[in-house]
Amino acid sequence: MVFYFSPKGHTQGEQAFLIYMGRDKFENEHLIRYALPIDVWFHVDDLSSAHVYLRLPEGIGLDDIPKETLDDCCQLVKHNSIQGCKQNNVGIVYTMASNLKKTSHMEIGQVSFHNEKAIKKVKVERKVNEILNRLEKTRTEVEKPDLEGEKERYDAKKRSEHKAQVRNAKEEEKALKAEQMKEKELREYRNLMKEENMLSNKEISEKYKSAEEYEEDFM
Repeated sequence: MVFYFSPKGHTQGEQAFLIYMGRDKFENEHLIRYALPIDVWFHVDDLSSAHVYLRLPEGIGLDDIPKETLDDCCQLVKHNSIQGCKQNNVGIVYTMASNLKKTSHMEIGQVSFHNEKAIKKVKVERKVNEILNRLEKTRTEVEKPDLEGEKERYDAKKRSEHKAQVRNAKEEEKALKAEQMKEKELREYRNLMKEENMLSNKEISEKYKSAEEYEEDFM
């Protein structure tokens, strides 16, 4: 089962932030495997806790998360830590889900990181029931969400967008080359038609035996 929540400050333009987390460590394995590149992973630092994810709207980065949305994620992950929920000044770590590293020798639900420098840390001083109560009112539960299919659709969409970008770039490059060729031909024509490059009728008759010979030389 996966739990979904709507955080405060959940909209960014027409898009929405979304918080989700698994029921147990076994479900966390699926979340680790099928998290999207736009998902942010939260965990209590140095203590066991739920894995909480924040799905970002397109175009929003790790540093762009509104403070109230960040507070919601931190309170939720602290609340879902057996030890952390009883303590004050609990450290929370978060990073993009794409930075999570999972190897075969790790225990269920355990992760490491590709880049330690890409991890951010914050402190949660105390438990805020107001935030937790508000999030609880937005909670929805999905027994068997199609996480794999969701990731496949996301990846397919991104591949399609990338192909369209490449195609558009090639078309723009082709159009630019055509415009540059057109400008080059126009410059050459203007240079040819400059007064000093043109011959008078008298000069033509003196230089060429016939009009046909002049035309051939001009071409």
